[in-house]
Amino acid sequence: MQLVLRDPNHGPFLSRVLRLAMEEEILSSTDISAIKNKGVLMSLKLADKFYNKHKMHLLEQASQDVIGIASLGLMALTGHDQIKAILLLKKDDGLIKSFQKGWTMLATVSKYKLINVKSVYGEVEQRLLSQISSPADTDEWDGWDTYQSALKEHHSQQAAEAIQNLYFVNGSYDPVECRSLEEMFSEALIYQTFFGGKSKVKEDLKKKISGITFEPQWFTDEFVQESKDRMLISLPEQLQQTLIEDLNVKFNFAIIRTLKFAQKYQQQMIDGASPEKLERLEHKEGMVGLLGWPLYHYL
Repeated sequence: MQLVLRDPNHGPFLSRVLRLAMEEEILSSTDISAIKNKGVLMSLKLADKFYNKHKMHLLEQASQDVIGIASLGLMALTGHDQIKAILLLKKDDGLIKSFQKGWTMLATVSKYKLINVKSVYGEVEQRLLSQISSPADTDEWDGWDTYQSALKEHHSQQAAEAIQNLYFVNGSYDPVECRSLEEMFSEALIYQTFFGGKSKVKEDLKKKISGITFEPQWFTDEFVQESKDRMLISLPEQLQQTLIEDLNVKFNFAIIRTLKFAQKYQQQMIDGASPEKLERLEHKEGMVGLLGWPLYHYL
């Protein structure tokens, strides 16, 4: 496995670190050779597990996977500090620990990506690893940014799963449904406003809405904010932050707009409007603009 890089400021972190170690003579040639040899052995093991190690192009792919994964783990373990990274790599298990850390990071953010698909790499999603994987001598490697993007998506999926479990009767989360955090959270908030703070969302709001007594305070920014804060507290801190970042700055205003529509919908139902007329009313208001209003049809 060749770990040489032309530009010291670009490329996979592992290559950059080894180049610095050679240029500044922090590590001896013997140390560098030992690290490279470990990398070769790790590539062989990876190829043996996921590829055909007897096919050279696949062995080369395994080598690039090791470089990318170890670079990711090395950055995480050392806080992107190249001197700390050199000292870690000097240890007998430094490269292995870096690889293990990188693999764990990728496996974690692959969780929801693999709910309905299988990967050649088992617990790590194939497309994600292909974006992390890197030749040693490339000038371009954005593996860390790729991981950060995947981590942000993972946190979003975690929050969605938590919301589904906490606030919906059907607690089974399926990422394929592609509902945003804001959509799920707002529907739960509207439902709890109507039926009480411990109610879990069922597909019955449109049937029961005729019996709801609308309270004047529901239409205030203070009430919506208090309801939002109460629900947020039930989530872990990291997921609270993820959800807050996902909510639109006009979230409270949008909820109040939906509550006003719900009152109009209720009156139409009391007046004997047919399901078809109620559906036309929904479309006239613009279903996309009714944040938290359920999308299922009234039957």
